[in-house]
Amino acid sequence: MSGRVRTRIDRGTGEIVAYSDAAVRNNMAVIEYCRTSMAALSGATAGMLGLTGLYGFLFFFLAGLVLWVMLLLKAGSKWQQYFVSRKSLLTSGLFSGLFTYILCWTFLYGMVHVY
Repeated sequence: MSGRVRTRIDRGTGEIVAYSDAAVRNNMAVIEYCRTSMAALSGATAGMLGLTGLYGFLFFFLAGLVLWVMLLLKAGSKWQQYFVSRKSLLTSGLFSGLFTYILCWTFLYGMVHVY
């Protein structure tokens, strides 16, 4: 994986930090895959549980928060080696998984509770 090495200044210490742009892009692609899988699985779960309305949407955001915590625990205390910021890890691509969530949620809700 070759790519340009970029630098940024760490706000806390003022040090210059070098990181590989290609590696960060790859890590974010893996995060996007995890987020899409989480959206499909949590949508299916919400549909089978019969969640409707705001409870269904709250379940999506709760599942996203749980995924964020699990990713931070997996990265450990040296999360700076893998990601540029924790905030972008939480917010990037959150709403792109919402459509997958709604698709699985309504499909499973219809299959289990309507038919």
